[in-house]
Amino acid sequence: MTAEPVSGVGVSRPRPDSEVKVRGVIRYAADRRHPGALHARPVLAIRAHARIIGIDASAALELPGVVAVLLAKDLPFGHDDVNRLVEPLARDEVVFAGQPVALVIATSAVAAEDAAELVDVHLEPLPVVLDPEAAMHPGSPLVRADLTAADDDAGGTTTGAATHAAVGGESDASIDAETLSPNVVERTRYRFGDADTAFREAAATAGGRFRTSWVHQGYLETQACAAWQDEDGTLVVESSTQGTFALRNDVSKALGIPVSAVRIVAPPLGGAFGGKWSLFEPLVAAAAMRLGRPVRFVLDRRDDFLASNPSEAFTIDVEVAAAADGTLTALRGRLVVDAGAFSDYTAGSLGATLLGGPYRWPAVDVSAYGVVTNRVGVGTYRAPSGPPTAFALESALDELAATLGLDPIDLRRRNAAKPGDRMVDEGTWAALGTAEVLDALASDPLWAGRGGIGPDEGVGLAIGFWPGSKAPAAALCRISADGTIQVVTGVVDMSGTAGGFQAIAAEVLGVGPGAIQVVSVDTASAPASPGSGGSAITYGAGRAVRAAAEAVRERLLIAAALELEIDVADLEIVNGVVRPIGTPDRGIAIARLVRANNRAGRAPIEAHASTEHTSLAPSVAGFVAHVRVDRETGRVRLLDVRAVQDVGRALNPALVGGQQLGGAAQAAGWALLEALRHDEAGQLLSATFLDYALPRAEDVPSLRASFVEVPAPDGPFGAKGIGEAAVVGGPAAIANAVAAAIGRRPRELPMTAPRIWRLLRDA
Repeated sequence: MTAEPVSGVGVSRPRPDSEVKVRGVIRYAADRRHPGALHARPVLAIRAHARIIGIDASAALELPGVVAVLLAKDLPFGHDDVNRLVEPLARDEVVFAGQPVALVIATSAVAAEDAAELVDVHLEPLPVVLDPEAAMHPGSPLVRADLTAADDDAGGTTTGAATHAAVGGESDASIDAETLSPNVVERTRYRFGDADTAFREAAATAGGRFRTSWVHQGYLETQACAAWQDEDGTLVVESSTQGTFALRNDVSKALGIPVSAVRIVAPPLGGAFGGKWSLFEPLVAAAAMRLGRPVRFVLDRRDDFLASNPSEAFTIDVEVAAAADGTLTALRGRLVVDAGAFSDYTAGSLGATLLGGPYRWPAVDVSAYGVVTNRVGVGTYRAPSGPPTAFALESALDELAATLGLDPIDLRRRNAAKPGDRMVDEGTWAALGTAEVLDALASDPLWAGRGGIGPDEGVGLAIGFWPGSKAPAAALCRISADGTIQVVTGVVDMSGTAGGFQAIAAEVLGVGPGAIQVVSVDTASAPASPGSGGSAITYGAGRAVRAAAEAVRERLLIAAALELEIDVADLEIVNGVVRPIGTPDRGIAIARLVRANNRAGRAPIEAHASTEHTSLAPSVAGFVAHVRVDRETGRVRLLDVRAVQDVGRALNPALVGGQQLGGAAQAAGWALLEALRHDEAGQLLSATFLDYALPRAEDVPSLRASFVEVPAPDGPFGAKGIGEAAVVGGPAAIANAVAAAIGRRPRELPMTAPRIWRLLRDA
């Protein structure tokens, strides 16, 4: 009886790293030890904006075990650029409360912590700028003294920004004519069609001002890294990072040393969600080089809140116009993005693109501004700018549907973008599954039964999308003499992507996924690999894995053809056996074939492949949320959430479902709980998990997830990246559910009980 072929793609399996994580034996960056390592602790500024008058470290240096207290002048960083990598310690001016001003180095973590308390930093207060809209005015105080008008176009892109999205088009240069403060570090305007006429002639319009808060990524593992120099002088940096090659480039640039002199090692990642790009690594590396000893750096939770790189706040004005039949005719928008104290990364241009959603717009006029303030520098958070822009747009579309008397799903379905339609940034839409996602939501019992819910309850719907990324990648595939198959990349597995790689290679090579060992190596030996962010890995690196596996398959077949004296075209690989088609009893097991190939002195059965993409693979996700609102207290209780997503092809449905459920849980945090709060002096008031509310088990209902498959032409077996879209529309769906429950439109996230209480009582 002939065995059925093993299937690699489409079968649910646990993550390859699930057992060691469940058993608690995996070792993260903070768990790793290095002989003779010193411990580093930052001294953080207590003011949001001040001139540094002096720093007295004498008392700290007298403590036993303290080796050094390093200041900006002690380290080899330039001062030309305004970003945190080349200014990891404040030099002359403090620009946010929590900014590192010194680095204490000691023989123990306890000694470093005690000494940091004794460093006396003398500061002269300067004006604190916290309101980004006020900071845009020409007469506003400067957030930092070195800002000049030349910085208006300095909205630089860090590696994280480049990885997190790839969108096309050119911004409208007319926005540069505005007279604004040098605090405005990014300006983008997308404009086409005649929006003014469309709004004048519209049958209905809707919109308003929407706000979202600063949000922390909420990862379990805090920022952690270590650095030392090998015997040959190579600088080794071990970091809890999302991207080894990106970090290597950043360390090289910041320290002014060759890329070839830097090696990045990535231990297992204990959570990131966009917050683990380059940050403290150049500082720790510089300290290790100066002292000639390994240096470890692990932030405690409070310092991580104060000094890391959370997601910025948005103020979004949006208007949508439509004809009487619900056809959308124009989109107008203005985004003001609080970029914090540095211009390393702002999400304005990406936010302007995402504000259009997965819809077709005949006319667009959208402007975005990145504005620095005296808050911590920003980073990326899962689908950067996606949840805020979807919250604004999907709220406006629900209002529009109500005004026109249309079903909210019908309005969205009528206007779903199709391949070849123009995007907001004037790029072109690729194939996407908006219609399929909406069909699945329309048939869901939660949406279909929304008319029979209880008092003060509401059901809301929203969709969101992520454009994807065109990250090039390379991978290596080889087969050992025992028949095990190694897939080698430099990818940091942040979300179970190794399980996807297993499925891809197994499908190509006709073996079970358990026979595939996915190995992630450091930058000294890894094939070039993108950072883990922006839904880039499955779509980009997964394609390289498939190409490498296909090359290995071809070499296997050639080796078997020589052994069996048969044409390659007459062979197949089934269940780890290379066999003639039609006569499986003559087959040769892969392990035996590899050994025979080695004895014959033939070329090893391994292959390297590199790939790139010419098109994006956007993913669309839809949500239905059911809430109950307590009118006496304003508390919103989330009762049910349904998530549906276009995943292209589900390589491993279990991993797909995990991404969807995780995204839905984070959406609940965005919508109802999470906000970094500062007082009027710029002091962070929510610097612990006692004050910063992440969703708990009682805050998240039983979540349900399913998917549709609209294959991506360039994705491995049609798969596309899905991690980002899984969160985008969730907060908007919850907000629309709250609006349905109370008859008033919430316009600010999170929708805390006091805010909803006030909304219920506004005239």
